[in-house]
Amino acid sequence: MRLLFFGFLVGCDGAATDTGGGDTDSGADPDAREPGHYFPNGAPWYTAVTDAKTDPNSEAIIAALQVAGWGSGPDKFQIDTSLEVLQADATTPRREFEATGDFYSPDCEQVAMPIPVDGNVEGEETYACFGDGDCHLLVAEADEGKLYEMWRADIPGEEFYGGCLAVWSMDEVYPADGRGDQCSSADAAGYPIAPLLFTADEVAAGEIDHALRFALPNESIRDGVFYHPATHATNAGGGGADTLPYGARLRLSRDFDLSRLADPDAQVVAKALQTYGMVLADGGNIPLMAASDRRSTAKWDELFEDGTHALFGIEPQDFELLVLDGEEIPLTFECVRNGR
Repeated sequence: MRLLFFGFLVGCDGAATDTGGGDTDSGADPDAREPGHYFPNGAPWYTAVTDAKTDPNSEAIIAALQVAGWGSGPDKFQIDTSLEVLQADATTPRREFEATGDFYSPDCEQVAMPIPVDGNVEGEETYACFGDGDCHLLVAEADEGKLYEMWRADIPGEEFYGGCLAVWSMDEVYPADGRGDQCSSADAAGYPIAPLLFTADEVAAGEIDHALRFALPNESIRDGVFYHPATHATNAGGGGADTLPYGARLRLSRDFDLSRLADPDAQVVAKALQTYGMVLADGGNIPLMAASDRRSTAKWDELFEDGTHALFGIEPQDFELLVLDGEEIPLTFECVRNGR
């Protein structure tokens, strides 16, 4: 039986503009991928949504989310900085893993994974998943142009236990159905994770030029349906028609006064939310996702005076839901990979 709560252990575009349906050529020009980007520029995560239309149901859905709040309250727009994106190349050792009950076929791939020396999984000091959390293991392999993203990784020593592994080509703009409809990834919505994380170095440079990743409590996520670019959802006891589905993209209102945030570095994040928005990717009580600063030049405690509370005061009512992409797709868990 398929697990119905994929990605919710810690808690787990909208088609604002037309991205042209995706470049289906896996041999896309790698030079089109800018430094710091994990996919070519045509990927939906890099599409500005400043002038995108709002969904007809935006007002009602945002009003319901305002009542429900972000998880800890309507004004507690907290940042999670526990996810790590490790860097690898052709010289990085590869390791096979033993699939656990968190591995699904054909959604996931069981291939040798590059494991950099002295790396770690999400929320841990090493590769051992001591805390029994999501323990995402994210590795970008530059030489082969592949992004390896695993959920529930655990390497306590010589053993390597792995949940769902999604391998993404970083030289490809994926079509609307990603790796295939009804197919999960290391994320509940079926997205890649790394390109949606903002980093301390981006904030220090004064610009984030991509959409961000956010999570909501299960009860605030629409049950059993999704919209592209999501390819998966959950039946986790979530909400009805007045809640956000996977595939939703929110934009911080263009009328939001950035000076409401006293911290100029927090304003950098808010500006990205106005320009590129954020996509609903997972379930959890901490809404906004950033990368760990363990291996970055800039450090979060040097940037944000209030740390992970830097964006407190931004409420759901400050956002707009952008037009959802295409038709609502009922969740069946019958993954059909599209060759990717």
